[in-house]
Amino acid sequence: MDRQITYAQAVLEATEQCLAADESVYIMGLGVPDPKGIFGTTLGLVNKFGNKRVLDMPVSENGMTGIAIGSALVGMRPIMTHQRVDFMLISLDQIINNAAKWHYMFGGSMKVPLVIRLLIGRGWGQGPQHSQSLQALFAHIPGLKVVMPATAYDAKGMLISAVEDNNPVIYIEHRWLHNIFGHVPEEMYRVPLGKARIMFEGEDVTMVSSSCMTLDAIRAAEILRKDGISAEVIDLRSIKPLDQETIVNSVKKTGRIVAVDGGWRSFGVSGEVLAVVAEQAYRFLKEAPKRVAFPDVPTPTSWALANHYYPRAVNIVNAIKSMFGLPGQSEEQMGISYDVPLDVPDKTFTGPF
Repeated sequence: MDRQITYAQAVLEATEQCLAADESVYIMGLGVPDPKGIFGTTLGLVNKFGNKRVLDMPVSENGMTGIAIGSALVGMRPIMTHQRVDFMLISLDQIINNAAKWHYMFGGSMKVPLVIRLLIGRGWGQGPQHSQSLQALFAHIPGLKVVMPATAYDAKGMLISAVEDNNPVIYIEHRWLHNIFGHVPEEMYRVPLGKARIMFEGEDVTMVSSSCMTLDAIRAAEILRKDGISAEVIDLRSIKPLDQETIVNSVKKTGRIVAVDGGWRSFGVSGEVLAVVAEQAYRFLKEAPKRVAFPDVPTPTSWALANHYYPRAVNIVNAIKSMFGLPGQSEEQMGISYDVPLDVPDKTFTGPF
């Protein structure tokens, strides 16, 4: 049965199944029991499992993260959720100095099975303090796993795997993904952490992306095929651990790579991907690698700036065309048009993916 549900429903279903399967699992965060339920991802959980396992929390991110870590150390499996990545920055001390290090400092005898759900991404003029994408920050820290599912199927399977993992996992959701839909089985299943997925197979160029930018990469691949360029799209799914083997094997086949990242260009995920290629597949490259990412300035609020800030399919297509000596095109020439500001998803942004 081809059961189609939204990304948000997939996150909710995974959480509900984990709570039902294991009494050591609980969820807490600002707004978790609220009527809107963190964009629909926690709706109804408090009614099914009670307020001792589905908890709101005070605006005290650092202290509450410490409580979550302590409970994980004594056998609980907490899911901590934040409505914005920006809100949890106060708790970096707990995450970096405690959650990430206990297993190492105690010679493997201690474990911290903690999942921290973070929302990232642009949207509706929320600007530099409410729409940052900080995945590279977490991926830099030894001891943390960082996942960024792009599809509803992976959102469910990777959340279940994250909850069952004995290490702290940073689970990152782009806010634009909550309303896309896709095939999601009803039963409990797992998607392994640290394994990329080839979304499109191709022969001429490799695109490596994650989260929301994977959808732009897919759109770019479809446009490129009209011009006779066969693009392979790799969705990283996990950025820590990084599936180096899948990336390198693809580049050995295509000889070209564009790393696409919904984060800042400098010192980011795209740079790490290209470093892996330079170290392990340099002699297979036919062209210099390219990056498509955010410019190194704070996230803008105004549409006038946002319309020129966020990379999208046209930027990916033109980066690849330049590798083949082809002229760039505008979105109008590519048949792409928008009737909303580019800080808001266009009407085609639904799925299935």
